[in-house]
Amino acid sequence: MITAIVNFKLPAGIDAKQATELFKMSAPNYRGVKGLVRKYYLFDEQTGVGGGVYLWESRIDAEAVYTPQWRAYIAERYGELPDIRYFETAVIVDNASGQIDEAA
Repeated sequence: MITAIVNFKLPAGIDAKQATELFKMSAPNYRGVKGLVRKYYLFDEQTGVGGGVYLWESRIDAEAVYTPQWRAYIAERYGELPDIRYFETAVIVDNASGQIDEAA
């Protein structure tokens, strides 16, 4: 599995409520995306940085979404190109289910 962390600067003056509304509008776009296991939206009001943490079945699945067109969409929507970092996900601790899983 792959975890991708995506960050970008939001337009000045965005507060937590406004960021939540922006993110809720885009959330349905990620339903049913091939290889996407889970997505968490992120917002840091102090720095004005937004983004997401994505858990993917593979890097190929992630890269199929993070196309030049997707990057341009993020830049147009939020005002800055995203920074994307990929990490191998070796172990997942899921306290909700009470499980610790080795990512395959």
